[in-house]
Amino acid sequence: MKIKTVIFDLDGTLLDTLEDLTDAVNHALSIFQMPKRDISEIRQFVGNGIRRLMLQTVPNGESNPDFEAVFAEFRRYYDIHCNDKTKPYEGIMELLDALENNNIQTAIVSNKVDSAVQILNKRYFPQIAVAVGDREGLQRKPAPDSVFLAMEMYHAKREETVYVGDSEVDIETAKNAGIKCVSVLWGFRDREQLLESGAQVLIEEPLALLELIKNETI
Repeated sequence: MKIKTVIFDLDGTLLDTLEDLTDAVNHALSIFQMPKRDISEIRQFVGNGIRRLMLQTVPNGESNPDFEAVFAEFRRYYDIHCNDKTKPYEGIMELLDALENNNIQTAIVSNKVDSAVQILNKRYFPQIAVAVGDREGLQRKPAPDSVFLAMEMYHAKREETVYVGDSEVDIETAKNAGIKCVSVLWGFRDREQLLESGAQVLIEEPLALLELIKNETI
């Protein structure tokens, strides 16, 4: 098989984190008597890291004098409650087992803060040896820095690597890294949004990725 390394986005691709993120956002907003956001709004705001998420949910963003305090409360609450409702998407565990059985390396690259990425990876996906979140010294996606770091740790070649994600950020990240991209339809963006963002390969369920790899149709 031509593909030897698969790098996954985390939120909206491997894990359904939307309810926990929504709860944390609304907890922080409510503490400061700010209007809450519904889950459909949060779905559209995620993908560029938690600070960007809060910039879009706090009225007037960074211009709001309470922004940093709201952001700090969000982080405090989410650190405690990030696993209340979060769970792997249906079929993900079977996919990871199948990739491992076919000697395909797997990694996670996410814009979520690195400490949370490590916690979630250890809890849900111990078979994934490389996980890179938003950390000091690396530009976050769509810059390719974190992808390149994961590839370096696996000695992966660009032509043998694919990035799998659910958003326009992931499509751009793969393009900037010079690697192939597969977009998933079970995450935070719909088919129309992904196609408008340049998606070329879309899958509706996780094990379809293995078929693409086996058939060398990515």
